[in-house]
Amino acid sequence: MEKATNVVVIATRRSPDSVGIARYYAERRGLPPTHLCLLDCVPQEEVSLADYRDTIEKPVYAHLDKHHLTLRVDFLVLTKGVPIRIREGGFSVDSALMCAPLKLPFLREKGRVHENPYFGIAEPFSRRRYGFYLATRLDGYLLAHIKALVDNSLKAKPAKGIFVLDIDPRRDKSGYKLINDSMRQAAVLLQKRGFEVLLDERNEFVGAVREVMGYYSWGSNDGSFNTASYHSLRFRPGAIAETAVSTSARTFNYTQGGQSLIADLIAQGVTGVKGYVSEPYAVALCRAHLLFDHYTRGRNLAESFWSASPFLQWKDVVVGDPLCAPYKASGK
Repeated sequence: MEKATNVVVIATRRSPDSVGIARYYAERRGLPPTHLCLLDCVPQEEVSLADYRDTIEKPVYAHLDKHHLTLRVDFLVLTKGVPIRIREGGFSVDSALMCAPLKLPFLREKGRVHENPYFGIAEPFSRRRYGFYLATRLDGYLLAHIKALVDNSLKAKPAKGIFVLDIDPRRDKSGYKLINDSMRQAAVLLQKRGFEVLLDERNEFVGAVREVMGYYSWGSNDGSFNTASYHSLRFRPGAIAETAVSTSARTFNYTQGGQSLIADLIAQGVTGVKGYVSEPYAVALCRAHLLFDHYTRGRNLAESFWSASPFLQWKDVVVGDPLCAPYKASGK
């Protein structure tokens, strides 16, 4: 395996699990010692903006500068224990951290957001070109689930399917229709290239599907959502997923009630998944046709999710090994 030199993994010293995950990833990916950044932030899921800047952003960028990595690294990988959400405004720590060099103001209104210049771009990402990084996270309920994200990334193969696209036809209106239409477009693109696609446009919620390579649904926002069906999904190594759920990444700890969580999909074997730490609005969600087309044409996990995401410094969290790229060699 070729050693990764364009990734820095970030953990908090205050959590043995956080440090353990970071060292596990660094070992599996062959990262040099200087590519492990240890913070002193409190291991909790929410942090104030002031503490985010003092205990996360400043020390991360000081580490990059100290080790001359500022322009040599493209991807930042945060680990469980590093906060996920900034209290003021409900912004994602990951999204804020990755575009800190741009010095963007924190905008809280739906109509005032920062557009992602990498949105819709199918080319490899470069920090030098775009001026920011792409961030992903290694997180989940249990340490075993998180390690599986790394292991499944390394085991991933360029499978032809199944790609499950579960449309809720009752959402074919207003701003929701763009999500359904993007799933329909993804189905056409994938089928033309010989991939196996399950495009479901019925009211029923799809479950009990195994060997899934790609998944997109409305999750608990589906009018026919069934918890047992959601929990019955099983994934191939390398599988990626997105759900159109406002708070799908509000926590990576076991909890009762509320909207469906991407942490369940992680526990069920998905290798990469995107979620939101607070309300992002439908317009901010991943576009399925960009996500799956870019991924199956050889872009890595981080590139695929972020090139399908319209905004920066918003509510987004991408979970998984950024370098996972099962279709890269095939180039199909």
